[in-house]
Amino acid sequence: MSVFNWTRDPYYDARIKDASGIPHTLGWNLGPEDLSHIPDHWLIYPEPDKSLHMLLGMIYVFFFVASMIGNGLVLWIFTTAKSLRTASNMFVVNLAFCDFMMMLKAPIFLYNSFHFGFATGHTGCQVFAGMGTLSGIGAGMTNAAIAYDRYSTITKPFDGKITRTKAMLIVLLIWFYTVPWVVMPILEIWGRYVPEGFLTACSFDYLTRTFDNRLFIGAIFTFSYVIPMLMIIYFYSQIVSKVFSHEKALREQAKKMNVESLRANQQHNSESAELRIAKAAITVCFLFVVSWTPYAVLALIGAFGDQSLLTPAVSMIPALNCKLVACIDPYIYAISHPKFRIELQKRLPWLAIHEKDGAETQSVATEQQAAA
Repeated sequence: MSVFNWTRDPYYDARIKDASGIPHTLGWNLGPEDLSHIPDHWLIYPEPDKSLHMLLGMIYVFFFVASMIGNGLVLWIFTTAKSLRTASNMFVVNLAFCDFMMMLKAPIFLYNSFHFGFATGHTGCQVFAGMGTLSGIGAGMTNAAIAYDRYSTITKPFDGKITRTKAMLIVLLIWFYTVPWVVMPILEIWGRYVPEGFLTACSFDYLTRTFDNRLFIGAIFTFSYVIPMLMIIYFYSQIVSKVFSHEKALREQAKKMNVESLRANQQHNSESAELRIAKAAITVCFLFVVSWTPYAVLALIGAFGDQSLLTPAVSMIPALNCKLVACIDPYIYAISHPKFRIELQKRLPWLAIHEKDGAETQSVATEQQAAA
């Protein structure tokens, strides 16, 4: 009894070569209606092995499950627990929603990968790229909003509290800021969405070198990457400066009073609630930088640099980075947020989370907000 195995010879050779022995290139089995949407750059590369499609598909299955569980729990707990319904946590919920949506499009990629190509066609490509743009830019601006919230709370503890109304307005502003960058390429008003890499994923067209398209790449690079990045760097640099100044003032005052520390009533390893949350927020924002910088560089190379560097395999790596951060974010908050762990322990006791109520040290600034 023979068992089908697409990696065995001679089927393997027959799949990637035609009758003349010439290897197939990407898109060799597509019709004109599909080829018109694919940049010529990708069509010169040989068709990848099926094993690469299967490997990427399995990685995306893992990402999909991790993101759905992690972000699903964050959305569930933060939106239903009364103790977590704070202004600051509205940004956490928005980030979790963006990360959830980032991987909600994974079935399109999986279908393409397990069918070894551009199986969902132009419509699937538009949905995939549109959801990616919406969630990616939304997550970037939400990270900037989280940085602003931490900056306001820590540097101005008495008058920097963000109200729920202000937080809601900021969230709405984030979506008003993001939506045009999704709509314009879909309607091809400015830019367009096209397949990339192995033709199983889609993004905005960073390869067509017309003036309008290069201007679009420069604009979306600035508004979706540079602006949130500068905001994040500014706000967290101010936080670090404030914390160092505060600690220095405490040490000088303790020296004048001839005591070892003014924190005698605290354990040496304890931290204020806002510092613990700020550390988690800084970690999430660092992940945003690490995950989206390779893709930003990829787009700039495609529009202004040496396109020969962008092979299909190379282009798939930055895309994986972007998906990875959507899986990691919720677990960082789960680990660092004491009240989140307490609520999770109450609702899912079989997880065996041992978190004590009131274990964290509250500060005056965040106790009223219940931000911890």
